Amino acid sequence: MMTLLQISLPTDSIFVPRSPNDPSFGQLIKEGRYDHVLDNILAWGIDLIVNILIAIVLFIIGRFLITKIDNFVAKIMRKSSIDNTLKGFISSVLQTFLFIVLFMIIINSVGVKTISIAAIIGTVGLAIGLAMKDNLSNFAGGVMILLSKPFRSGDYIRALNLEGTVERIGIMHTILRTGDNKTIYIPNGPLSTGNIINNNSLDGTLRTEIIVNVDYGCNVDEVKELLLQIAARHPKVLKQPVPFARMSKINPTSLEFVFRVWAKKGDLADVNHDLSETVYKQFYEKGMISSIPRMSVYLAKEDGKPT
Repeated sequence: MMTLLQISLPTDSIFVPRSPNDPSFGQLIKEGRYDHVLDNILAWGIDLIVNILIAIVLFIIGRFLITKIDNFVAKIMRKSSIDNTLKGFISSVLQTFLFIVLFMIIINSVGVKTISIAAIIGTVGLAIGLAMKDNLSNFAGGVMILLSKPFRSGDYIRALNLEGTVERIGIMHTILRTGDNKTIYIPNGPLSTGNIINNNSLDGTLRTEIIVNVDYGCNVDEVKELLLQIAARHPKVLKQPVPFARMSKINPTSLEFVFRVWAKKGDLADVNHDLSETVYKQFYEKGMISSIPRMSVYLAKEDGKPT
């Protein structure tokens, strides 16, 4: 491996003699041999232009081959049973690895010794490690997410005070798409160690809860019966589990009821909006919801009895 890395084309410079017997750039200046200086500069310039052209050609060819390889691997993964989330992660890692290989090939071909680059990287390795510690944490977090699978592509999750549909898991970030079509990039490190709420149930059903406040004096049984009737008439509300309606709290100005129904994941938003609108309309028509909060005030006479 070390022998392979040391193979490179010779590097020419106007400051370094082409052979041990040739005078250096400084010696030519001291001796006043300016014609030879110009020859060296011209030769070095030609070599530089050739190396740049080689690098450009290699980059274009290498990028074309990387695209072909990536498409070929993606085609194989599409036919396999690999999870979509893992497919995106594998594709990202593969592209990164191939571009690193292409970079090493280019710098070898233009005459830069990779053994020298390795020595430089080793010298500043500690600084690089400290600077990239968060990125390494994000990479490790991505691997942990793929192994533990707390969510998959297409799941709607809540995490780190953010929520949205999982588009893909990258090397460093997980990409979410919000309900208003915004894109959120969440670092994999904090995501893998934080709390995650996955709204994708195993059987494809979810529950919605609506809080209903009615005026004092309303018949509790009538309120519960009306809520259950509203749920029964909605075509997208599931019969099982059975809809739930009970009084949960006595507020200072109203009675609070909890109304819970189950629906399929894709119907949940429509069910929540439809039921909220229907509850308000029917309860307002029956005079169970007043538009202004009311409070009864009793004044005490001098004898202490309220009026």
